[in-house]
Amino acid sequence: MSAILTLNAGSSSLKFAVYEAADEPVLRMTGQVENLGPAARMVLKLPEQNERELGAADHAVALRAILAAAEPVLGGHLVRGVGHRIVHGGTAFAEPIVLNDDALAQLNALVPLAPLHQPHNLAAVAAAGDAFPDAVQVGCFDTAFHHGHPFVNDTFAIPRRFYQEGVRRYGFHGLSYDYLTGRLRADWPHLAAGRVVIAHLGNGASMCAIRNGRSVASTMGFTALDGLPMGTRSGQLDPGVLLYLLDRGMTPPELANMLYRDSGLKGLSGISHDMRTLLASDAEEARQAIDYYVFRIRRELGGLSAVLGGLDGLVFSGGIGENSDEIRARVLEGMEFLGLGVNGPANAANETRIGAGRTPVLVIPTDEERVIARATARLLAG
Repeated sequence: MSAILTLNAGSSSLKFAVYEAADEPVLRMTGQVENLGPAARMVLKLPEQNERELGAADHAVALRAILAAAEPVLGGHLVRGVGHRIVHGGTAFAEPIVLNDDALAQLNALVPLAPLHQPHNLAAVAAAGDAFPDAVQVGCFDTAFHHGHPFVNDTFAIPRRFYQEGVRRYGFHGLSYDYLTGRLRADWPHLAAGRVVIAHLGNGASMCAIRNGRSVASTMGFTALDGLPMGTRSGQLDPGVLLYLLDRGMTPPELANMLYRDSGLKGLSGISHDMRTLLASDAEEARQAIDYYVFRIRRELGGLSAVLGGLDGLVFSGGIGENSDEIRARVLEGMEFLGLGVNGPANAANETRIGAGRTPVLVIPTDEERVIARATARLLAG
């Protein structure tokens, strides 16, 4: 067996999968290291389910644990390709590529635009290169799906020279949206040809307006800070707030740390970045953080539906979108004007179809790893 390894580094997790190399890669092993920090744990889903505590772990420690866990499955078989999720591809990279020194230098220059992810993505490339020196390293870009936005959804109302320099709305979570639009084409072609909003709701969260399978607008912009509030990221913010905080003496590194690591659900609640913890809490601060999270999703849903000129379908995905019936129900409440409603029992059972109005509502688990594996297999074949 020739194998493909995929690595997907998030802000608080490192997902991985091992595939048998083929035109349509065959999944052999999958799992993730989650809750990176002082109490990380490894969760394996295939070939068998189990969990084990890792203790304190950052992305580098997590990668070493993953390689050790994958060794029995690999069994000495050749890893021909390692596919990596790279969050930011800038204006240069609109398709998966074989990573070489020149490409890595360009991607390193984009680290300030995705400081929670890009360094870990690139560190995984280096570590995988050391572990599998003969394998092809492939980069798959979260921004690529959003290339080709209309100008009005791609720009900011600041001096135009900055747009030419690359200060524009890139959008993120593109690998997830790529997989989900593929699922729609295969299983719900009438929706795939129409106007769909996909809500990727997890520790990182965004929403995307999609027409005929193509991204039209995204809630995320120049960086992965914009749009919805997230686990630790602020989401949409009046830039005047930043000017005010800088004027009061906060340094740019302090400001970045606050916006990326101490805001969002964590900052609003003062309790946790984890939606499961907040939903289980009786604290008013937890309730208020959830209220704001739901409010922003509903607001963006209305705006993206206006961008599309109507709504033919809504898809929930991501860790929260796939698993939290309460959040889904609260988002859909009172949305009859968009044809949206919720079937309570179906929603509580996490069924695929949970809508009760004229506009279909689907819950589809995303699979970024398969998108990466497919891209890696194509480049290996080429």
